[in-house]
Amino acid sequence: MASSSSNSLFSSPHFTSFNRSFHSKPPLLSFSTSSVSLNPRPLHSSSSSSSSSSNRCSFIPLRSVLKTLESSAFVSQNSDLLDPTSPNDRSTILVAEKLGEAGLELLRSFGNVVCAYDLSPEELCAKISSCDALIVRSGTKVNRQVFEAAKGRLKVVGRAGVGIDNVDLQAATEFGCLVVNAPTANTIAAAEHGIALLTSMARNVAQADASMKAGKWERNKYVGVSLVGKTLAVMGFGKVGSEVARRAKGLGMQVIAHDPYAPVDRARAIGVELVSFNQAISTADFISLHMPLTPTTSKVFNDDTFGLMKKGARLINVARGGVIDEDALVRALDSGAVAQAALDVFVEEPPPKDSKLVQHKNVTVTPHLGASTKEAQEGVAIEIAEAVVGALNGELSATAVNAPMVPPEVLSELAPYVVLAEKLGRLAVQLVAGGSGIKSVKVVYRSGRAPDDLDTRLLRAMITKGIIEPISDSHINLVNADFTAKQKGLRISEERVLVDAPPEFPVESIQIVVSEVESKFASAVTEKGEVVIEGKVKYGVPHLRRVGSFDVDVSLEGNLILCRQVDQPGMIGQVGNILGENNVNVNFMSVGRTLRRKRAIMAIGMDEEPNKDTLKKIGQVPAIEEFVFLNL
Repeated sequence: MASSSSNSLFSSPHFTSFNRSFHSKPPLLSFSTSSVSLNPRPLHSSSSSSSSSSNRCSFIPLRSVLKTLESSAFVSQNSDLLDPTSPNDRSTILVAEKLGEAGLELLRSFGNVVCAYDLSPEELCAKISSCDALIVRSGTKVNRQVFEAAKGRLKVVGRAGVGIDNVDLQAATEFGCLVVNAPTANTIAAAEHGIALLTSMARNVAQADASMKAGKWERNKYVGVSLVGKTLAVMGFGKVGSEVARRAKGLGMQVIAHDPYAPVDRARAIGVELVSFNQAISTADFISLHMPLTPTTSKVFNDDTFGLMKKGARLINVARGGVIDEDALVRALDSGAVAQAALDVFVEEPPPKDSKLVQHKNVTVTPHLGASTKEAQEGVAIEIAEAVVGALNGELSATAVNAPMVPPEVLSELAPYVVLAEKLGRLAVQLVAGGSGIKSVKVVYRSGRAPDDLDTRLLRAMITKGIIEPISDSHINLVNADFTAKQKGLRISEERVLVDAPPEFPVESIQIVVSEVESKFASAVTEKGEVVIEGKVKYGVPHLRRVGSFDVDVSLEGNLILCRQVDQPGMIGQVGNILGENNVNVNFMSVGRTLRRKRAIMAIGMDEEPNKDTLKKIGQVPAIEEFVFLNL
């Protein structure tokens, strides 16, 4: 229920004093159980579409989105989506594992690059607090302790490769740190290495080579098997898996694949049949692993799995060592259930020197060489350097793995609405009276498009940022907005309303409804007892169009005063004179009323922030019943 006008931030004519500092944050709010969920990009590399190694990651220019309102001062101050580094300050980038020279050159052109290899966990934590970005390969563990030691400075972690199992994504998200990888540059190299292991294992190349170098000539001992007509099961039909399938088809093999995320039409286009997990492993002569390491895939190849395989099957792994139970594989090799294995990756890297698996006579091993070609190393270095520099510039790479992903074309279209969304969130939280607590927020998007043709994830994230950041000590950005809302118990629901509006404009208006709260400005509360504000974009600029039951039209730039007044002549002049006498420039003014000569709301946009004396004079105008100052 709304508070009375005498309990508003400024109420007139009885207003005498106020103790709120206009530079301080609004009072802290309490939160209830959350229904907001974190929606990072799925981490199943197997679901990615095939692409060549020459592809570069595309950037979503988040900073350019905010330049829609370049003439407005608040853009540069408040609309950082990823907390971009100021161009006047050179970022510090820690490269913790070897990176190709082309990538290093790109990084050096942007910031201060510190190359420090083979750091202990303690040394990494000691260095990270002075770094804006960190680049690793697979050997460095970026755990929660690293993010805690960064003390909020670390903006981006770049993984030079595909897998991100050595980065604690949950911790990165909590601390608002973007994580990017380089999934395309080493695709062909990894696929080629998978085929190399397949063919060398089938023909006992490594064993025969060692035998000859030992002075032996054992032709009969190293008789191999042919590949033509054999069935290869590709487990994980993403970028690498699909490229392996293409090459295996060229060798005359029958190829099947298992991947719960791969589209059937893409597999069919390559001539590959998608089958169930059990069908794949029970019918294949060769099994090639290309799945990510996740809780569901950890040790998925175990005693039970090997027992289901076609006896004498052969296994290739250029994905992640952890998807195989290595002790179980040794038992399967000893029993003959698995005839041979060719492994490029291991649970522990490097593996122990006395590893039974590495030393097994029927196992061919290489030291994680999947991406180790000159071309791939340079490609990965450039790809990850571009992604990291882009993130430091406030851009969101298409390879980001812990942020709401929005296609570039969608973001370009939504550009003017991004700032509107954050400003409406900031307005909503400032209209709530301190101590009552925001428990739930409903966001209503009115659009001429069907719900399936409107991606609102970015808008929701920015509304969340606008609501939480003014009342939180934590910095909120696009990465951690949803997570922080969930932690604070803020329920955010979305509703899409189809209206008769031009479909070329994605959103006709955005409305925010806050329930079960008291308001600092009673007129913002509808008959249903809800605080309601609504905005739209006009000529590329966000405007406030509704407060409570009153229609207004004011540009959301700088600062805003909302006044409830008696509808009578001269009100605009009186308030305008007070502001002008105190050197406050009015950039926009609008009056909305219910009935003629009854009640009206005056919305005033200002370039400057009025001082306390100026606000006091406005509150002393007899016809003004209540008003509130809002800092945008």
